[in-house]
Formats: sequence, C-alpha cells, structure tokens
Amino acid sequence: MRLRRNFIYLCGQKPKIYIMLLLQALPEFDPDIAEQFVPTDLAADVPMFMGIPIFDALSFKLLIFRFAFNMLVTWIIVHFFYYKKSQRRDYYTTFLLFSVTIFLLIFLLDNVKMQIGFALGLFAIFGMIRYRTETVQIREMTYLFVIIGIAVINGLAMTVSHVELVVTNLIFIVATWILESNKILKHKATKLVLYEKIQLIVPERKAELLEDLKKRTGLDIVGIQIGHIDFLRDAAYIKVSYNPHSRELNTIDELTKANQFAG
Repeated sequence: MRLRRNFIYLCGQKPKIYIMLLLQALPEFDPDIAEQFVPTDLAADVPMFMGIPIFDALSFKLLIFRFAFNMLVTWIIVHFFYYKKSQRRDYYTTFLLFSVTIFLLIFLLDNVKMQIGFALGLFAIFGMIRYRTETVQIREMTYLFVIIGIAVINGLAMTVSHVELVVTNLIFIVATWILESNKILKHKATKLVLYEKIQLIVPERKAELLEDLKKRTGLDIVGIQIGHIDFLRDAAYIKVSYNPHSRELNTIDELTKANQFAG
C-alpha cells in the first residue's frame, strides 16, 4: 500500500499516460481503480518549451506550500528559541537564508540519489569548515545543523503524508522548546575572573573567596574553579558559575580562555 501511495503522489506531477504505465507495474493492477486516481485535467499535456514545462500548476502549488511550511517552522525555532536568548541578529538572518537556500536546492533537484548525496555532503562540509573565518560557538553550530536538517527533510520528503511531515516538524519544535526551557535545564552562566587576592585561593579559605567574589561582582555565584596561577604577579584566573538575572545569553560569558579576551 505504501508503494501504491507513492505512485499516486506522482499523479500530481507526471502526465496521465506515464502514471498508467507506472501503476501497471504494481501487483494486482486494476485499470478501473487506477483511472480513479489519475486527475482528469492531466489528460492534456502540459505546455512545453524546449522540452521544459512552461507552467505546472500542481508543482508550483506544492513548491509554495512546502516553502511556506518550511519557513514557518524555521522562523518559529529561530525567533522564539534562538533569538529570544541570544539576541544575535546576524545569526537570525543567517539561519533563515540557509533555510531558504537549502530547501530550494533540495526541492528543485530532480534526481533523488543526487538529493540524498547532496544533503549528506552539506553536513560533511559544514562539519569541516565550521565558518573558519570566525569562531562559531557550539550553540550556533547546533542551530545551523537543525535548520539544515529541517530544510532537507521538507525538501526531500515527497512520498510521506502531510500528517507525517507536520508531526516530524513538530518534533523539532517541541524538542527545541524542552531543551531550551529553564524548567528542564536551568541555565547557568560562567565568567572568567582575573583575581588578585591570591591568598584566598587555598581550599581552607574557599568560603571567604566565594563571599568576596559575590560582594565584588554582585552575581549569584554557585560554583568556582581555580585555573592558572601566576605567583610572580600574585594573580589567578578563576572561572565562576552563577545564576543569571535574565534568560538572555551574554556572549562574553562564552569566553572561558584568557587569550580569547585579546583585542
């Protein structure tokens, strides 16, 4: 039945004679039943120019519907989950343009094997280059792969039902919502502090160190880690973990190495 449904889908994409030939290859072919699945408006050939259809109404409607649906899902994930925390407009635009480009490339390719190879190649390419011109944080890279994956699925899934496609996209939305929710995973931010009171970094004075950091930074510090110690300058690097006052992500908090602050 699934194979028969796949051929029925082609009725909206190919001429009537071609569909009849495809259905005849199926087991238990019944011409009367097959005739019911072939739209009557496909009896006349689609106008052609140099072997290419001038306008295919059914294909055009499918393109618009799939594109709008893909952009809606992408926008929900980027706007309500990514941008709400990071406030990065550059990545906001990047993710949406990636979705448009990948979807149209996948959708307009005719060879299914080429589509699958192209989709897998995209993941491999972006996994290697990782935007070498700029250090991209893991959160942005994760959203990039999610956006690419959604565009590939919506562009390739031509033989599944609309319900299956909608449920698949809803799974992406729900999973992102759950993982970004502070109720499930409480967000903790980190900062790298260059601390000069080196006498307080010893284990037996940890309580004094924690109290001094809370007082001087005004942060709700929940944990500290002692890093590099410079006895010549009487200073040490301390990574502090704290509960942020807002849900917005502070990009400077993602810098956890001293050399990242250069410049």
